[in-house]
Amino acid sequence: MDSGLRNYLVITASYWPFTLTDGAIRMLVVLYFHLLGYTPFEVAMLFLFYEFFGIVTNLAGGWLGARIGLNYTMHLGMGLQIVALAMLTAPDAWLTVAYVMTAQALSGIAKDLNKMSAKAGVKTLVPQGRESRLFKWVALLTGSKNALKGAGFFLGALLLQVAGFRGAMLMLAGGLLLILMISALLLPRGLGKARTKPAFSQLFSNQPAINWLSAARFFLFGARDIWFVVALPVYLYAVLGWSFTQVGGFLAGWVILYGIVQACVPAMVRRGRHGMGPDGGTARLWAFVLMLLPAAIALALQQGLEPGLVIITGLLLFGVVFAINSAVHSYLIIAWAEHDKVSLNVGFYYMANAAGRLTGTVLSGWIYQTQGLTGCLWWSAAFVLSAFLISQRLPEQPGGIPGNARG
Repeated sequence: MDSGLRNYLVITASYWPFTLTDGAIRMLVVLYFHLLGYTPFEVAMLFLFYEFFGIVTNLAGGWLGARIGLNYTMHLGMGLQIVALAMLTAPDAWLTVAYVMTAQALSGIAKDLNKMSAKAGVKTLVPQGRESRLFKWVALLTGSKNALKGAGFFLGALLLQVAGFRGAMLMLAGGLLLILMISALLLPRGLGKARTKPAFSQLFSNQPAINWLSAARFFLFGARDIWFVVALPVYLYAVLGWSFTQVGGFLAGWVILYGIVQACVPAMVRRGRHGMGPDGGTARLWAFVLMLLPAAIALALQQGLEPGLVIITGLLLFGVVFAINSAVHSYLIIAWAEHDKVSLNVGFYYMANAAGRLTGTVLSGWIYQTQGLTGCLWWSAAFVLSAFLISQRLPEQPGGIPGNARG
């Protein structure tokens, strides 16, 4: 086995259990604090720092990874996640909004350090000119991560039911600590470390293609989280009368399907005009298809069709098309990133991703409380429309830095 493949497998195997805990925490917090009587908007506010610090972390984390190595930033993220899990084992009297938001802030920092490190690390392991391999490796990493995040949703709901909130947190923290110790021994030092230490002023991208792609990513992920983060699980539990396990199991199945589709995207989408990998035209096509789905679900609900059937069918279709959009975007940022500045470029891009998630999360609670699930779906469609319009500026170029994308 060559060293690049070995290190890719170590990164993936480290990323998986972290993602499992990330999905479990989200489901545990949404369901447990809804059970405690929090309103949908208050539940959304619990994730405010989680998403906000993701914005800061992706910017600073990309710079830090370029200076000290992506292996260190990945392990720092895992350590912070263990601390966040431990914080949530406190007695109910401690679990104020401010306290939980602080724990979620640490979890948000941890998640984005880990994600940025894993995805940027893949770029360093693939020789330049091997866009086909890069597309496959990025799709597999992203798809498997999301499948396990879905499993985490189910695990969180199941642990809440059988072990209680605190027992679940302790079990997740112990498992992640074991993985951290193993990964620290196997992952090489200096992974992704830049040859020259980048200045802090280099945090922001000066490549138009990456800037436009980042702006499209903001609206793409905002569109998903506007109805998925708070509105959907609360609707399934409070309106359709599903149990915790049913909610967690269904959302887990959705994210697992989403992850499987992402992993299969290299065999599903056209490779662009150059025949090497997706390009800006691919991103535009799938954004347009995605835009139609939340609008169709909203119309079906407004026409009085059976809501359970509409939600299940619509969400499955949305998941497939959203997975294709996400996989194409994830490939483009890795392909267009400069090899010696990969963590900076990827960090900037995922900063936009975190900003979109933050906006979507806040809007999910507020819109659901004021306009219901159909309101969330119409806002989702508007966000995807914005992503489609922004994608008109993406170049149709082969892998690597597009010639018209240099600042």
